[in-house]
Amino acid sequence: MTHTLAAALLSAALLAPPQEIPVARFSAGDLTGWTEKVHKGHTTYLLENAALVAHAAKAGSGLVKKLAADPKKYPRLTWSWKIEQTLKGEDIRLKKGDDFAARVYVIFPRTFFWRMRAINYVWAGKMPKGSEAKSPYTANSVIVAVESGDEKAGTWVSEERNVYEDYKRIFGEEPPQIGGVAIMTDTDDTQCDATAWYGDIALHAP
Repeated sequence: MTHTLAAALLSAALLAPPQEIPVARFSAGDLTGWTEKVHKGHTTYLLENAALVAHAAKAGSGLVKKLAADPKKYPRLTWSWKIEQTLKGEDIRLKKGDDFAARVYVIFPRTFFWRMRAINYVWAGKMPKGSEAKSPYTANSVIVAVESGDEKAGTWVSEERNVYEDYKRIFGEEPPQIGGVAIMTDTDDTQCDATAWYGDIALHAP
């Protein structure tokens, strides 16, 4: 291989977009870029044993990581999580029941703040696995039950979703740029207690 060809190949490799965008590196003890978003009370988030442990006692706050990503170029969202148990008071039809032991949000900002949309991937207690529902607080936020029930409680579960296809199906249009990813364990509406563990999160090319 000539020096010129090798240099060209190296340059192409350096210019090529990455195949993965690391969103959360909790396994490395890294919380860089994550900020708290309070709804009511404070969920406790602590790095412990290569994971982020969340505990909510009648409280609801989340952690948000702002980023910019094209969902068409990085459609695959992967993460892992574990819960202690689901919430008995969950009822997505009512504001007082809009709590989940674990959530991973993908946030899609739009021109005006009140038009911002979000997909909530949740570990539900009563919603059937694979079902979807609008948040009782806003139709711009949709709940997707990725897991349901306590059968896998206490066990780490790995997940993957195509956020590009999910957005198109749910909202009926091409998605805007992803503006952030958030996690939340919340019990402020149901007045319950919940503990969950979150592993690394990443966006991937097709």
